[in-house]
Amino acid sequence: MELLKELTQAWGVSGREKNVRKIIREQVKVMADEVVTDAMGNLIVLKKGNGSPDGKKIMFSAHMDEIGFQVTHIMGDGRVKVCNVGWTWTSSAYNDKVVFQNGTIGVVGCDGPVEEAKNKAQQLYIDIGCDSKEETEKYVQVGDYAGFIGNWYEMKGDKITAKTFDDRAGCYAMIKALEKNDGSGPNDVYYVFSVQEEVGCRGAVTSAERIRPDIGVSIDVSPDHYYPNDLTGANKVGAGVGVTIGNPSAMLDEYLVNEMLACCQENEIPYQRDVMDRGGTDASSINQSGIGVRVAGISIIDRFPHSQSSVISKKDLEATIDLIDKYSKRTFRFEEEW
Repeated sequence: MELLKELTQAWGVSGREKNVRKIIREQVKVMADEVVTDAMGNLIVLKKGNGSPDGKKIMFSAHMDEIGFQVTHIMGDGRVKVCNVGWTWTSSAYNDKVVFQNGTIGVVGCDGPVEEAKNKAQQLYIDIGCDSKEETEKYVQVGDYAGFIGNWYEMKGDKITAKTFDDRAGCYAMIKALEKNDGSGPNDVYYVFSVQEEVGCRGAVTSAERIRPDIGVSIDVSPDHYYPNDLTGANKVGAGVGVTIGNPSAMLDEYLVNEMLACCQENEIPYQRDVMDRGGTDASSINQSGIGVRVAGISIIDRFPHSQSSVISKKDLEATIDLIDKYSKRTFRFEEEW
Protein backbone atom coordinates (compact mmCIF):
# COMPACT_ATOMS: atom_id res chain seq x y z
CA MET A 1 0.00 0.00 0.00
CA GLU A 2 2.91 2.33 -0.65
CA LEU A 3 0.84 4.43 -3.05
CA LEU A 4 -1.84 5.12 -0.44
CA LYS A 5 0.86 5.92 2.11
CA GLU A 6 2.44 8.39 -0.32
CA LEU A 7 -0.92 10.02 -1.00
CA THR A 8 -1.75 10.46 2.68
CA GLN A 9 1.61 12.01 3.45
CA ALA A 10 1.47 14.49 0.55
CA TRP A 11 0.71 18.11 1.49
CA GLY A 12 -2.41 19.43 -0.23
CA VAL A 13 -4.65 21.88 1.63
CA SER A 14 -7.70 23.07 -0.34
CA GLY A 15 -6.67 25.24 -3.26
CA ARG A 16 -3.08 23.96 -3.09
CA GLU A 17 -3.45 20.38 -4.34
CA LYS A 18 -0.64 20.27 -6.93
CA ASN A 19 1.59 17.84 -4.98
CA VAL A 20 -1.23 15.31 -4.81
CA ARG A 21 -2.22 15.86 -8.43
CA LYS A 22 1.34 15.20 -9.58
CA ILE A 23 1.43 11.83 -7.80
CA ILE A 24 -1.93 10.78 -9.26
CA ARG A 25 -1.16 11.96 -12.79
CA GLU A 26 1.98 9.81 -12.88
CA GLN A 27 -0.09 6.79 -11.88
CA VAL A 28 -3.01 7.23 -14.30
CA LYS A 29 -1.45 8.64 -17.47
CA VAL A 30 -0.46 5.23 -18.87
CA MET A 31 -3.91 3.72 -18.19
CA ALA A 32 -6.23 6.44 -19.52
CA ASP A 33 -7.56 7.42 -22.94
CA GLU A 34 -7.49 11.07 -21.95
CA VAL A 35 -6.08 13.08 -19.04
CA VAL A 36 -6.97 16.75 -18.54
CA THR A 37 -6.26 19.25 -15.79
CA ASP A 38 -8.80 22.08 -15.85
CA ALA A 39 -8.41 25.70 -14.78
CA MET A 40 -9.45 24.94 -11.19
CA GLY A 41 -6.97 22.09 -10.89
CA ASN A 42 -9.29 19.09 -11.20
CA LEU A 43 -7.62 16.06 -12.76
CA ILE A 44 -10.12 14.50 -15.18
CA VAL A 45 -9.26 11.01 -16.42
CA LEU A 46 -11.31 9.29 -19.14
CA LYS A 47 -11.44 5.57 -19.86
CA LYS A 48 -13.69 4.91 -22.85
CA GLY A 49 -16.09 2.00 -23.00
CA ASN A 50 -16.85 -0.38 -25.85
CA GLY A 51 -19.26 1.94 -27.65
CA SER A 52 -22.41 0.08 -26.60
CA PRO A 53 -25.69 1.87 -27.45
CA ASP A 54 -26.68 1.34 -23.81
CA GLY A 55 -23.49 3.02 -22.59
CA LYS A 56 -23.63 5.94 -20.21
CA LYS A 57 -21.20 8.62 -19.13
CA ILE A 58 -20.32 7.87 -15.51
CA MET A 59 -18.44 10.41 -13.40
CA PHE A 60 -16.72 9.14 -10.28
CA SER A 61 -15.36 11.90 -8.06
CA ALA A 62 -12.90 11.75 -5.16
CA HIS A 63 -11.28 14.89 -3.80
CA MET A 64 -7.55 15.54 -3.50
CA ASP A 65 -7.66 18.38 -0.96
CA GLU A 66 -7.34 18.23 2.80
CA ILE A 67 -8.37 20.48 5.68
CA GLY A 68 -5.96 22.92 7.29
CA PHE A 69 -5.43 26.50 8.40
CA GLN A 70 -4.65 29.85 6.77
CA VAL A 71 -2.61 32.63 8.37
CA THR A 72 -4.68 35.74 9.15
CA HIS A 73 -2.03 37.79 10.96
CA ILE A 74 1.22 37.55 12.90
CA MET A 75 1.48 38.77 16.47
CA GLY A 76 4.26 40.93 17.84
CA ASP A 77 5.56 38.03 19.94
CA GLY A 78 5.89 35.84 16.83
CA ARG A 79 2.72 33.79 17.20
CA VAL A 80 0.86 32.98 13.99
CA LYS A 81 -2.92 33.46 14.09
CA VAL A 82 -5.11 31.41 11.75
CA CYS A 83 -8.55 30.65 10.41
CA ASN A 84 -10.02 27.35 9.24
CA VAL A 85 -9.68 25.94 5.74
CA GLY A 86 -12.51 23.43 5.82
CA TRP A 87 -13.86 21.93 9.03
CA THR A 88 -11.17 21.40 11.67
CA TRP A 89 -11.43 20.49 15.34
CA THR A 90 -9.59 22.90 17.62
CA SER A 91 -9.21 20.17 20.25
CA SER A 92 -7.66 17.82 17.69
CA ALA A 93 -5.12 20.38 16.48
CA TYR A 94 -4.23 21.68 19.97
CA ASN A 95 -0.69 20.85 21.13
CA ASP A 96 0.01 19.00 17.89
CA LYS A 97 2.20 19.81 14.91
CA VAL A 98 1.39 21.36 11.54
CA VAL A 99 3.51 22.01 8.48
CA PHE A 100 3.37 24.98 6.13
CA GLN A 101 3.66 24.61 2.36
CA ASN A 102 7.31 25.70 2.48
CA GLY A 103 8.13 23.01 5.05
CA THR A 104 8.13 25.21 8.16
CA ILE A 105 6.99 23.23 11.21
CA GLY A 106 4.77 24.69 13.92
CA VAL A 107 3.01 23.59 17.09
CA VAL A 108 -0.59 24.63 17.73
CA GLY A 109 -1.44 26.48 20.93
CA CYS A 110 -4.55 28.22 22.20
CA ASP A 111 -5.38 31.61 23.72
CA GLY A 112 -6.61 30.16 27.01
CA PRO A 113 -8.11 26.73 27.77
CA VAL A 114 -8.90 24.87 24.56
CA GLU A 115 -12.26 23.84 26.04
CA GLU A 116 -13.27 27.50 26.01
CA ALA A 117 -12.31 27.95 22.36
CA LYS A 118 -15.59 26.23 21.41
CA ASN A 119 -14.11 24.99 18.15
CA LYS A 120 -13.16 28.46 16.92
CA ALA A 121 -9.87 28.35 15.04
CA GLN A 122 -9.43 32.06 15.68
CA GLN A 123 -8.62 31.15 19.29
CA LEU A 124 -5.66 29.06 18.13
CA TYR A 125 -2.15 30.14 17.22
CA ILE A 126 0.86 28.42 15.69
CA ASP A 127 4.29 28.63 17.31
CA ILE A 128 7.08 28.17 14.74
CA GLY A 129 9.82 28.88 17.28
CA CYS A 130 10.31 32.61 16.67
CA ASP A 131 9.89 35.26 19.37
CA SER A 132 9.08 38.31 17.25
CA LYS A 133 6.91 39.26 14.31
CA GLU A 134 9.96 40.24 12.27
CA GLU A 135 11.61 36.86 12.79
CA THR A 136 8.42 34.90 12.03
CA GLU A 137 7.86 36.83 8.78
CA LYS A 138 11.12 35.42 7.43
CA TYR A 139 9.39 32.03 7.26
CA VAL A 140 5.62 32.57 7.30
CA GLN A 141 3.48 35.28 5.67
CA VAL A 142 -0.15 36.32 6.00
CA GLY A 143 -2.19 34.09 3.68
CA ASP A 144 0.10 31.05 3.94
CA TYR A 145 -1.50 27.64 4.48
CA ALA A 146 -0.69 24.97 7.05
CA GLY A 147 -1.72 21.32 7.01
CA PHE A 148 -1.71 18.53 9.57
CA ILE A 149 1.13 16.11 10.21
CA GLY A 150 -0.20 12.59 10.63
CA ASN A 151 2.18 9.70 10.08
CA TRP A 152 1.22 6.34 8.62
CA TYR A 153 1.04 3.39 10.99
CA GLU A 154 -0.13 -0.21 10.59
CA MET A 155 -2.59 -1.24 13.32
CA LYS A 156 -4.09 -4.48 14.57
CA GLY A 157 -7.17 -5.94 12.93
CA ASP A 158 -6.04 -5.09 9.38
CA LYS A 159 -6.49 -1.37 10.03
CA ILE A 160 -4.28 1.62 9.27
CA THR A 161 -4.03 5.14 10.63
CA ALA A 162 -2.79 8.36 8.99
CA LYS A 163 -3.93 11.85 8.12
CA THR A 164 -6.05 12.68 5.06
CA PHE A 165 -7.74 9.37 4.37
CA ASP A 166 -10.39 12.01 3.65
CA ASP A 167 -10.14 11.70 0.76
CA ARG A 168 -6.84 10.26 -0.38
CA ALA A 169 -8.32 6.82 0.33
CA GLY A 170 -11.02 7.61 -2.25
CA CYS A 171 -8.37 8.78 -4.73
CA TYR A 172 -6.42 5.57 -4.17
CA ALA A 173 -9.54 3.43 -4.70
CA MET A 174 -10.27 5.17 -8.01
CA ILE A 175 -6.70 4.65 -9.24
CA LYS A 176 -6.85 0.93 -8.42
CA ALA A 177 -10.29 0.63 -10.07
CA LEU A 178 -8.94 2.35 -13.19
CA GLU A 179 -6.22 -0.31 -13.29
CA LYS A 180 -8.96 -2.93 -13.55
CA ASN A 181 -10.82 -1.11 -16.35
CA ASP A 182 -9.75 -2.56 -19.70
CA GLY A 183 -12.39 -0.66 -21.68
CA SER A 184 -14.57 -3.70 -22.30
CA GLY A 185 -17.53 -2.34 -20.34
CA PRO A 186 -20.41 -0.40 -21.91
CA ASN A 187 -19.76 2.94 -20.20
CA ASP A 188 -17.39 5.83 -20.72
CA VAL A 189 -15.97 6.31 -17.25
CA TYR A 190 -14.59 9.62 -16.02
CA TYR A 191 -12.43 9.40 -12.91
CA VAL A 192 -12.33 12.92 -11.46
CA PHE A 193 -9.79 13.80 -8.81
CA SER A 194 -11.40 17.00 -7.62
CA VAL A 195 -10.16 20.07 -5.77
CA GLN A 196 -11.61 22.25 -3.01
CA GLU A 197 -14.20 19.78 -1.74
CA GLU A 198 -13.52 20.69 1.88
CA VAL A 199 -14.48 24.32 1.27
CA GLY A 200 -17.74 23.69 -0.55
CA CYS A 201 -17.42 20.90 -3.14
CA ARG A 202 -16.24 23.49 -5.66
CA GLY A 203 -14.08 21.43 -8.00
CA ALA A 204 -16.88 18.99 -8.74
CA VAL A 205 -19.00 21.90 -10.01
CA THR A 206 -16.79 22.71 -12.99
CA SER A 207 -15.78 19.14 -13.77
CA ALA A 208 -19.42 18.02 -13.89
CA GLU A 209 -20.27 20.97 -16.16
CA ARG A 210 -17.44 19.90 -18.46
CA ILE A 211 -18.37 16.21 -18.57
CA ARG A 212 -22.18 16.47 -18.42
CA PRO A 213 -22.45 12.92 -17.04
CA ASP A 214 -25.50 10.69 -17.05
CA ILE A 215 -24.51 9.31 -13.65
CA GLY A 216 -22.44 10.90 -10.87
CA VAL A 217 -20.90 8.95 -7.99
CA SER A 218 -18.99 10.55 -5.13
CA ILE A 219 -16.32 8.45 -3.45
CA ASP A 220 -15.56 9.84 -0.02
CA VAL A 221 -15.21 8.88 3.61
CA SER A 222 -18.10 8.67 6.03
CA PRO A 223 -17.75 8.74 9.83
CA ASP A 224 -17.66 5.61 11.95
CA HIS A 225 -20.42 5.37 14.56
CA TYR A 226 -19.38 2.10 16.24
CA TYR A 227 -17.35 3.78 18.98
CA PRO A 228 -19.00 6.66 20.90
CA ASN A 229 -18.50 10.08 19.34
CA ASP A 230 -20.46 13.23 18.51
CA LEU A 231 -22.55 11.42 15.88
CA THR A 232 -24.97 8.51 15.94
CA GLY A 233 -25.61 5.92 13.27
CA ALA A 234 -24.77 2.40 12.08
CA ASN A 235 -21.44 2.81 10.24
CA LYS A 236 -18.56 0.61 11.37
CA VAL A 237 -14.95 0.44 10.23
CA GLY A 238 -14.35 -3.10 8.95
CA ALA A 239 -17.97 -3.89 8.03
CA GLY A 240 -17.54 -3.33 4.29
CA VAL A 241 -17.82 -0.57 1.73
CA GLY A 242 -20.52 1.99 2.45
CA VAL A 243 -23.36 2.31 -0.04
CA THR A 244 -24.66 5.80 0.61
CA ILE A 245 -28.38 5.79 1.36
CA GLY A 246 -28.69 9.19 3.02
CA ASN A 247 -26.65 12.35 2.55
CA PRO A 248 -27.76 15.82 3.69
CA SER A 249 -26.09 17.52 0.73
CA ALA A 250 -27.81 15.50 -2.01
CA MET A 251 -30.77 13.18 -2.42
CA LEU A 252 -29.38 9.95 -3.84
CA ASP A 253 -31.18 8.53 -6.88
CA GLU A 254 -33.31 5.54 -5.84
CA TYR A 255 -32.60 3.51 -8.97
CA LEU A 256 -28.84 4.07 -8.77
CA VAL A 257 -28.78 3.18 -5.06
CA ASN A 258 -30.74 -0.03 -5.69
CA GLU A 259 -28.40 -0.93 -8.55
CA MET A 260 -25.42 -0.40 -6.26
CA LEU A 261 -26.91 -2.63 -3.57
CA ALA A 262 -27.62 -5.28 -6.22
CA CYS A 263 -24.08 -4.94 -7.54
CA CYS A 264 -22.68 -5.68 -4.08
CA GLN A 265 -24.98 -8.65 -3.58
CA GLU A 266 -24.38 -10.17 -7.01
CA ASN A 267 -20.60 -9.87 -6.70
CA GLU A 268 -20.44 -10.83 -3.01
CA ILE A 269 -18.89 -7.50 -2.07
CA PRO A 270 -19.15 -6.87 1.70
CA TYR A 271 -21.13 -3.68 2.21
CA GLN A 272 -23.04 -1.60 4.72
CA ARG A 273 -25.84 0.90 4.27
CA ASP A 274 -24.38 4.34 4.98
CA VAL A 275 -26.48 7.20 6.31
CA MET A 276 -24.57 10.41 6.95
CA ASP A 277 -26.68 13.01 8.77
CA ARG A 278 -24.10 15.81 8.76
CA GLY A 279 -21.69 17.07 6.11
CA GLY A 280 -21.65 16.51 2.38
CA THR A 281 -19.76 15.21 -0.63
CA ASP A 282 -19.12 16.01 -4.29
CA ALA A 283 -22.47 14.34 -5.05
CA SER A 284 -24.14 17.64 -4.16
CA SER A 285 -22.35 19.59 -6.89
CA ILE A 286 -22.72 16.88 -9.52
CA ASN A 287 -26.42 16.52 -8.72
CA GLN A 288 -27.12 20.19 -9.40
CA SER A 289 -24.91 20.63 -12.45
CA GLY A 290 -26.28 21.26 -15.94
CA ILE A 291 -29.97 20.42 -15.97
CA GLY A 292 -29.52 17.91 -13.16
CA VAL A 293 -27.69 14.61 -12.79
CA ARG A 294 -28.66 11.36 -11.09
CA VAL A 295 -26.20 10.70 -8.26
CA ALA A 296 -25.12 7.96 -5.88
CA GLY A 297 -22.35 7.64 -3.32
CA ILE A 298 -19.69 5.16 -2.24
CA SER A 299 -18.28 5.57 1.26
CA ILE A 300 -15.12 4.43 3.00
CA ILE A 301 -15.93 4.33 6.70
CA ASP A 302 -13.43 6.43 8.63
CA ARG A 303 -12.96 6.55 12.41
CA PHE A 304 -11.72 9.88 13.84
CA PRO A 305 -12.13 11.77 10.52
CA HIS A 306 -10.81 15.31 10.03
CA SER A 307 -7.90 14.63 12.33
CA GLN A 308 -4.24 13.62 12.13
CA SER A 309 -5.10 10.05 13.09
CA SER A 310 -7.99 8.71 11.03
CA VAL A 311 -8.51 4.94 11.03
CA ILE A 312 -9.77 2.83 8.12
CA SER A 313 -9.84 -0.87 7.24
CA LYS A 314 -7.80 -2.40 4.43
CA LYS A 315 -10.64 -4.83 3.79
CA ASP A 316 -13.14 -1.97 3.41
CA LEU A 317 -10.77 -0.36 0.94
CA GLU A 318 -10.54 -3.56 -1.11
CA ALA A 319 -14.34 -3.75 -1.16
CA THR A 320 -14.50 -0.12 -2.30
CA ILE A 321 -12.17 -0.80 -5.24
CA ASP A 322 -14.22 -3.85 -6.19
CA LEU A 323 -17.49 -1.90 -6.10
CA ILE A 324 -16.16 0.98 -8.22
CA ASP A 325 -14.88 -1.54 -10.77
CA LYS A 326 -18.06 -3.62 -10.96
CA TYR A 327 -20.43 -0.65 -10.87
CA SER A 328 -18.59 1.12 -13.68
CA LYS A 329 -19.18 -1.90 -15.96
CA ARG A 330 -22.87 -2.22 -15.20
CA THR A 331 -25.57 -1.55 -17.81
CA PHE A 332 -27.99 1.17 -16.72
CA ARG A 333 -31.42 1.78 -18.25
CA PHE A 334 -33.44 4.75 -17.11
CA GLU A 335 -37.23 4.68 -17.27
CA GLU A 336 -38.61 8.12 -18.10
CA GLU A 337 -41.82 9.10 -16.37
CA TRP A 338 -43.88 11.98 -17.74
